[in-house]
Amino acid sequence: MNVAEKTVSEKGFRREGGRAPRAPQEAAHGPRMESKGFSTSFTVNQSPREVFDAINNVRGWWSGEIEGSTDELGAVFTYRYKGLHRSTQKITELVSGKRVVWHVSDASLEFVQDKTEWNGTDIVFEIVRKGNETEVRFNHVGLVPRLQCHGNCSGAWGFYINDCLRSLITTGKNDTNPRESRERDGRDDASGRIQA
Repeated sequence: MNVAEKTVSEKGFRREGGRAPRAPQEAAHGPRMESKGFSTSFTVNQSPREVFDAINNVRGWWSGEIEGSTDELGAVFTYRYKGLHRSTQKITELVSGKRVVWHVSDASLEFVQDKTEWNGTDIVFEIVRKGNETEVRFNHVGLVPRLQCHGNCSGAWGFYINDCLRSLITTGKNDTNPRESRERDGRDDASGRIQA
């Protein structure tokens, strides 16, 4: 299915002209971005469509094992990183060139006491055209400072969004994490030796 043709969000909103009806606050202040969680943003020269396509190419920027479709409304995918992190996301909004939302339905973070801290949170990407540039706004809604994983998870998101995703958008590839690349390619250290 072509994601550009989706016109109904998973929450059931009927989209008019590719967009959900505006909430009163949105009408006066532009697109809504949830503010309770970790947020970061950056601007690139690529089009909103190019940014949207890169966000949905999750395997291209979020290192780890990913199972399932990452570019279809209603799809469910699972992310695993070693024995430290597993989470299941459902794509609840997918508006071409504008917005992507994943709802975390199940997670296990092995490095914190409450391993379910991500459960029920939303991962939101908003794409906004600003003149000749495109702004990418990221927010992990619910990843708040009171959570034990906030520091580690915010740092990781900062790297994956500001370095890996930005690199994928601007260059078409993600070479920002050489250690991860070596591990995926079967090389054991910075020397590039192949593991037995």
